[in-house]
Amino acid sequence: MDENRGETKRGGGIRGTAHGTASVPLSVLDLVTVGAGRTASQALRTSVDIARLAENRGFHRFWVAEHHSMPGVASSSPAVILAHLAAHTERIRLGSGGVMLPNHAPLVIAEQFGTLEAMAPGRVDLGLGRAPGTDGATAAALRRTDRLNEGADDFPQQLAELIRFLDDDFPDGHPYARIHAVPGPVQATSPGGVQSAHRPPVWLLGSSGFSARLAGMLGLPFAFAHHFSARNTVPALELYRESFEPSAVLDAPYALIGVSALAADDAREARRQVLTGALSMVRLRTGRPGLVPTPEEAEAYDFSPMERDFVDSWLADIVHGTADEVRAGLDALAGRTGADELMITANAHGGEARLRSYELIADAYGLPAGPALG
Repeated sequence: MDENRGETKRGGGIRGTAHGTASVPLSVLDLVTVGAGRTASQALRTSVDIARLAENRGFHRFWVAEHHSMPGVASSSPAVILAHLAAHTERIRLGSGGVMLPNHAPLVIAEQFGTLEAMAPGRVDLGLGRAPGTDGATAAALRRTDRLNEGADDFPQQLAELIRFLDDDFPDGHPYARIHAVPGPVQATSPGGVQSAHRPPVWLLGSSGFSARLAGMLGLPFAFAHHFSARNTVPALELYRESFEPSAVLDAPYALIGVSALAADDAREARRQVLTGALSMVRLRTGRPGLVPTPEEAEAYDFSPMERDFVDSWLADIVHGTADEVRAGLDALAGRTGADELMITANAHGGEARLRSYELIADAYGLPAGPALG
């Protein structure tokens, strides 16, 4: 174990390094957002550009999130997107933020992420959530059952099964003892076999206390969705730290928080850009999901009083403004929560605004300048 980093070999790559003047490592969460007038192909190309920019500027990791039946979010298949990103990057950690475990068989996830690990050795994270990542009807279609609570209630058992497949260590006599996730450790124990020493570290994701407590009890790293559950952030992190038990992965807690943040060249432009995401959320919450509207459409939209209250509350939790204003907001958030890492998500209509935001944030913190995107 690297005693300076507080993690074991199985936890390699969890703890990042802060660069420039940042007090904690900075990372990126991408939703592959699709704006009005744009295609999913364009959105995926933007994600590649953001991942390469993040790699060149010293961001620690780049995650994509599983969502379904949302026209404005093209990240329904994290493993497929991560394979694409692995082919266009060389160093940055890639992962899921997250895969919704109840939607999938644990063996399938172990096989997918074993394959990703073989593609990008030593830089793959497996972040897991227990929510469906969609509405109830779509969740039922994904799971081929209408007993949706069953999946969430069985989450600890599903998690234990997945970890067994990743480690290939079901005990003798277990029904799955002769079943192996491939690529995986079984290849190292086969005659003539040589296998990577790495396996993707498992993270638990959450927006409440359930996953915080479970991550602590299992000694796993924890990622909290501050970007849509800001009121619960501090209580959940406190619960995680109080519940933490040292493990083969970590000997001390490690928690990152997802943060919605967008920087622009002036504060008014930043406000215009984040309003597009706010209108998207209004439509989603009222059963009208669609493509991310343009800034012009968002500015012209006639919000009802109830919608205006929602938008004001939503925007209050988004760090936005000039680069200096965003840096100050991120620093204050890191200090207030004690987060070990900030994972920034920039939601806006166009890829240009999102790329510019990450560039400005990197510049504000003096992150290393890498080669230009090509």
